[in-house]
Amino acid sequence: MAVDLADGGRWTSMRLAGREWLWQGPGLIDGPRTGLTTFVDAGGLDECFPTVRGTPDHGALWNHPWGHSHNGTVLSRTFSTAAGTVTADYHLEAVPGYRFVWAAHALLDCFPGATITTDFSECRLYPDDGPWTTSPWPKVTTYGPTDGTAVGAVLVDCPTVSVRDRGAELTMTLSCPGQPVSTALWRNQGGFPTGAPYRSLGVEPMLGKVFDLAEAGPDDAAVVPASGELTWRLTLSARPV
Repeated sequence: MAVDLADGGRWTSMRLAGREWLWQGPGLIDGPRTGLTTFVDAGGLDECFPTVRGTPDHGALWNHPWGHSHNGTVLSRTFSTAAGTVTADYHLEAVPGYRFVWAAHALLDCFPGATITTDFSECRLYPDDGPWTTSPWPKVTTYGPTDGTAVGAVLVDCPTVSVRDRGAELTMTLSCPGQPVSTALWRNQGGFPTGAPYRSLGVEPMLGKVFDLAEAGPDDAAVVPASGELTWRLTLSARPV
């Protein structure tokens, strides 16, 4: 795998089971996004912290070199690899009681017909405007053909998600005992952005139950314990199918 430390620590490549899983983006920008005030989609996997949507949009890390301290918090990570597996261990230092949302905002290189399999207790569906609503969502969904739609959802209590595409399966599992663990989905089938749409599939393990930290209820965000430290682990593995 490869990361770009100058571009917010973005994951730029992840080859497992003989193929590349990360989408390379729509070519909107070359080089790091350092100093930009409006998020630009570069593909790969962005670390979204301390929120996904809202202020700052896609978090406060993507437009700084990796290692940037946000409001006194320090987020670090360590990678390890084995056959067919990448593990990322995270460590956050912050004042006790600090609330946040974090997501591994992974945009995947998948073709129409790819399937996403999940198990969750509640789906929070996000329209283009207005508040989220509780909505049905299938346990197995398909990344369909270009139809001009785009939808975002948070699947609550969903630590594991699997994606099947072109003869391989990627499984992503997030572990953080005592904290809310969800999976966010962004299924853009040519419906975003207005005027110049492209296709993108986001499958995003996350801590929290909402995209926007400002909308988080009492149990909707991760909370740093009294020790002032919190750790979590993201495991990604792939196999031929």
